Amino acid sequence: MAKFDTKVQLLKYKVLKEVARLAWNDQLLDHIMDIPKTIAPGKTPTMRCCVYKERAILAERVKLAMGGNAEEPHVIQVIDIACDDCPASGYEVTDSCRGCLAHRCEQACRRGAISFDHNHTAHIDKSKCVECGQCAKVCPYSAIANRKRPCQNACKIKAISITEDNAAAIDHEKCISCGACVYQCPFGAITDKSYILNVIDFIKRSEGNTKYRTYALVAPSISSQFSEVKLGQVISGLKALGFHTVVEAALGADMVANLECQELVEKGILTSSCCPAFVRYIKTAFPDLTKYISHNLSPMGAIAKYMKEHDPTAKVVFIGPCTAKKMEVQLENVRPYVNAAMTFEELQALFDSRNIDLASLEEDVLDNASYFGRIFARSGGLSDAVAEGLKEHNLADSFNYTPCVCNGIEECRTALLKLSHNALKANFIEGMACVDGCIGGAGCLTHGEKNKAEVDKYGRQALEKTISDAISMLG
Repeated sequence: MAKFDTKVQLLKYKVLKEVARLAWNDQLLDHIMDIPKTIAPGKTPTMRCCVYKERAILAERVKLAMGGNAEEPHVIQVIDIACDDCPASGYEVTDSCRGCLAHRCEQACRRGAISFDHNHTAHIDKSKCVECGQCAKVCPYSAIANRKRPCQNACKIKAISITEDNAAAIDHEKCISCGACVYQCPFGAITDKSYILNVIDFIKRSEGNTKYRTYALVAPSISSQFSEVKLGQVISGLKALGFHTVVEAALGADMVANLECQELVEKGILTSSCCPAFVRYIKTAFPDLTKYISHNLSPMGAIAKYMKEHDPTAKVVFIGPCTAKKMEVQLENVRPYVNAAMTFEELQALFDSRNIDLASLEEDVLDNASYFGRIFARSGGLSDAVAEGLKEHNLADSFNYTPCVCNGIEECRTALLKLSHNALKANFIEGMACVDGCIGGAGCLTHGEKNKAEVDKYGRQALEKTISDAISMLG
């Protein structure tokens, strides 16, 4: 079993593993009610106030591990019953308030939300406060603190609010499905829906059926995961699970880089299409800039389209670090090519649900892409690949390429604001919603070591040294 950053991740893994184990054996419907008791046995609660609430929350986790409500397309979901232990959010006066005579906080508040008791200690009237933060800025003792919840701090696009019942609520019109809130929630009250049962069904249907094949399409960030074993053993493990072939999404990255460099020259200004969370952010927050989005599919979509054109009966399962990919596969222009998306967390659960010991397997080979396709996994890799594409197309000398590498959604916002005001001193925006790029995705097994070096090392191992060499294999 892999090491996890937190017990929340471990709990999520246990639920996924048990759901998968029962599904492989066609026992899920018969034993679905037993899963919470299996994970939280006995009468002593380990996570909550009582074992009954603990099991009720686990039951909700089981539902989401099974795909949740089929009529609810949104990937990021709040388990309301689990979201009640965070303190109320907003600005609060702490014990550091010295009851000073200046009352700068009162003067700064335009809503009249601040009053004082007989000791001159400040108090904030929540019914009047609009969370502007001006009082906190002027307090000489830094006595006014912003008690934002972890999920709200994590969500840089402000898609999370708090309901009257003190639970988090997601504005799905704003949400980009990046999963930052999922990873940061200390109670696991926000989580992503899983389509692991669909993947198991595809594999089971393809077993012994030569006309029905299930392909694993793996993101290049896999090189920074499963640190306890070698990558070749992970590839063998995927085939042991029942996948017919393992294909690199990095080959799709080569395809995209080859086309985007030409599109950039034609348009003059371009924003990347690789990160689905970034693309959705443009469409929701900066709709006037939609015209600058590359018309190319993401690397996942590009190579999956090629695979389906050559094997129309294929079932393609994308495996990577990204929760937003689960939303991307629902898009009309992607749905025909990718049948399901799952995270590295879910892949670990699948391995263990079938008792596959990766360390005991022989190493298989994964070599479908170039160095430049593989380094898409980390921030800056896409920009480097576009530069290489311009060079290979003999366009580097005639076109002044000035990329803007956006590492995380906050940097993306800054660049897009500048572009919207014609103040951006760049002609290509590489947008990555997650800090450090895909290796910082919410669906990674571990987030403590976002190992850029491992990605670059993996890239250097590619037999194909140029983008042209890689895509020439496609014929």
